[in-house]
Amino acid sequence: MSGLEIERKFLVKKGGAYKSAAFSSSRIRQGYIPSDTATVRIRLREGDEGAKAYLTIKGRPAPGSISRYEFEKEILPDEAKQLLRLCRGGVIDKTRYLVKSGRHTFEVDEFHGDNDGLVMAEVELAEEGEAFESPDFLGPEVTGDRRFYNKHMLKYPFSLWRDTLPEAYR
Repeated sequence: MSGLEIERKFLVKKGGAYKSAAFSSSRIRQGYIPSDTATVRIRLREGDEGAKAYLTIKGRPAPGSISRYEFEKEILPDEAKQLLRLCRGGVIDKTRYLVKSGRHTFEVDEFHGDNDGLVMAEVELAEEGEAFESPDFLGPEVTGDRRFYNKHMLKYPFSLWRDTLPEAYR
């Protein structure tokens, strides 16, 4: 699938309310292949439906925008396992919960390993100014804050800067 990705990211309040609201969950391992002009991600997702894998290439958003080009193609799980070996800096490990809120689905990621304790939610939109219903567990928006990019967290994990966030979000 190719197209425009428009997403907003938020911190999630402690307490796990998102887990009881989730209609699905899966474990995700993802890594990044070095590129100067785009983000090249390999993702392996394992859940109730079995294993699925994806190669994703994302462009950079224009200044002042949250929209960016995204190319995503499903690949075989065995291909993803091989490609993950080419990734630099390690692998992000997280559990993703899908939570419906109004007509949108929030993807809530609970991170593991060096990023343990961080929980973020993302919502994909059809246009930048699109309104959405915020679930009760949603905290402050962190869209555009580099610290919360998965690729960035490989080099600067949450364990190094967790104390910069209020207690309710770590």
